[in-house]
Amino acid sequence: MEGADAAARGAGIRLLDIGPGRARVALTVAEQHLNGHGICHGGYLFLLADSAMAYGSNSHGVSAVASGADIAFLRPARLGDELVAEAAERALAGRSGLYDVTVRAGGGEVVAEFRGRTRTVPGLPGPTAG
Repeated sequence: MEGADAAARGAGIRLLDIGPGRARVALTVAEQHLNGHGICHGGYLFLLADSAMAYGSNSHGVSAVASGADIAFLRPARLGDELVAEAAERALAGRSGLYDVTVRAGGGEVVAEFRGRTRTVPGLPGPTAG
């Protein structure tokens, strides 16, 4: 799946670790990620958290897609910050999943908290190498 994820790859997101219902991804904040205030754009923080959820939710061998998500931005991320997003599966019920993702900066400070919902799509082909 990592090789087929052009959006994450283009943003500079790297997969660090994956296991059943969990994943860790990282992003180093670069100039391209900054908004007009000189801090990391919230869209990139959302993409980072969503990518962690995507890897974790697809780790069971059945294709899963996001069905919704919310994010709370708690502190700004700055140029050069190494961000790590860690996704943890909280519940599976039928085809629905619930995931929490914490985004931390290098010093361990929480930058954002994300809660996402997924839905498995059994007939959806799995990702192919890009």
